[in-house]
Amino acid sequence: MDLQLLKKTAIFADLDDGELARVAEICKEQTFKSGQHIFKEGEPGNRFYLIVSGDVRISRDIPGSGEEALAVLRPGACFGEMAVFDRSERSTDAVANGPVTLMTITRPDFEILLDFNRDMAYKILRSMVRLLSSRLRVTNDNLRSLLAISMF
Repeated sequence: MDLQLLKKTAIFADLDDGELARVAEICKEQTFKSGQHIFKEGEPGNRFYLIVSGDVRISRDIPGSGEEALAVLRPGACFGEMAVFDRSERSTDAVANGPVTLMTITRPDFEILLDFNRDMAYKILRSMVRLLSSRLRVTNDNLRSLLAISMF
């Protein structure tokens, strides 16, 4: 696993090389073909993903409208982390937008990693809060725009 890729990933950006090496030890590689589902909305989630190469489309199926693409994620991005933290079902679909190579970390491995080193856990969780906060801001802005459009 390339430590520089981990360093570019938002949730691991604050880690030093030794901590990044510990993360790399628990990563497993997976590949997907174009159009293949990585996961589907409603499925149980027990891992999250880091994009090594290729693009991943995050979308939802809107009844009566079809698929709504929410984001296209590129190498260095992570996704699927919400299910690791709150043990919930997947809230979106993730589909390979062309050939994709991912690194995946399971919930049990991630929990052991966080328990192993409290300083590292603090850095990761602080970065995760920043990431989720920025995503929430984008969602709020999108809702504000949608509400403004619907009022006319």
